[in-house]
Amino acid sequence: MDNRLNLDKTCFDHLTVLQGMQQYVGENLHFLAKVDKAWQPTDYLPDLSAESWREQVEAFRASSQSISDELLVILVGDMVTEEALPSYAVSLNLIAHDFEGDNPNPWAKWLRGWTAEENRHGDLLNAYLRLTGRVDMRAVEVTVQHLISNGFNPRAYPDPYNGLIYTSFQERATKISHGNVGRLVQQQGDANLGKICQRIAGDESRHEAFYTKMMGEVLARDPAGGIMAFRNMMRSIIAMPGRLMFDGKDPDLFDHFAVVAQREQVYTVADYASIIQHLVTTWNIAALQVTDKAAKAQEYLCGQAERYASYAEEIAADLRKRPKMPFEWIRGRHA
Repeated sequence: MDNRLNLDKTCFDHLTVLQGMQQYVGENLHFLAKVDKAWQPTDYLPDLSAESWREQVEAFRASSQSISDELLVILVGDMVTEEALPSYAVSLNLIAHDFEGDNPNPWAKWLRGWTAEENRHGDLLNAYLRLTGRVDMRAVEVTVQHLISNGFNPRAYPDPYNGLIYTSFQERATKISHGNVGRLVQQQGDANLGKICQRIAGDESRHEAFYTKMMGEVLARDPAGGIMAFRNMMRSIIAMPGRLMFDGKDPDLFDHFAVVAQREQVYTVADYASIIQHLVTTWNIAALQVTDKAAKAQEYLCGQAERYASYAEEIAADLRKRPKMPFEWIRGRHA
C-alpha cells in the first residue's frame, strides 16, 4: 500500500486499476492536440505588432460594447474559474502519480498536456477582458488570487475513481457553459467573443471525451467499484471549481454568479440533470452486471437525472424572482 497517499484498501485497489490502464491511456493521448498545430490565444486577439494595431484594438473594443452586464458577469466567472487551473491539476495528481514533475508515464503525460491546453483558456479570456475595458480588471485579479489561494476540493479524495467521474462531469459542464456564452454573445453582436468561447468549448469537448472514455474503461474492468464511486459522487451536488471565489467583499460571490448563469440559461439545474443522464447512458450503467450494494447504487443512479429534472423549473422560477445583485467585476452595477 502507498503510505504517501494514506489510502484504504478499496482506494488502493482502485488506484491499482488505474495504474494498470497506462497502456490504454497512452493509446488515447491523441485527445490532446499537437502543440505545433494547436490554437493559441494570440490567434483570436488584435495583432499588436501590426501597423494597424490601433484600428484592430478599436474594432475589438467596439464589438464588445453590445455585451450585457449579465453575460459579462458570467464571462468573468468562467475566466476566473479557468485561471485557477493550478488547483485542479494538483487535485488530479492522485491519478497521475507525477511526483517528480516530469514522469514519462501516460497518465502523467495526459495531466501535463491537459493542463497546458486548459491554461490557454484563462489566458485568452483574460486578454479579451483586459483589451475591451468592459470590466474592473483589478477586482477580477483579486478574485483570481483569492480563488487560487483558497484552493479547490472536488470532494473526490481519497478514491481515485472519483477524480475521473468528476472531470467527466465537469468538462461537459464547462463545454455547455462556454458554448452557451458563445451563442449568446454572438446574438448580442460580438463575433470575436463568440469565436473565442466556441473554440474553448471545443477543447472542453475533447477533454470530456477522454475522461469519459477512461471512466468507461474503469467500469468495464471494475463495474461494482465504478458504480459505487459514481453513486458516492452523485449523493452530493458536484462541487463547481470556482465555488471558493471571493472578490474581497462579497462572501457569497459564487452563489450570486451561479444565479446569473442560471437566469441567462447558460448553466442550469436542467443542464446538471442532463449531464447525469448523459453519463448514465454513455457508461451504460443500467446494463452492467452487479449485485448487492452495487445493484442498489445502479438503481439509484438510473433515477438521479429524473429527480433533478423534476424540480429544475421550480428552481428557475424562484431565481427569476430574486433581486439582482451588485458585482465588483462590473464596477458595482447589478446583474
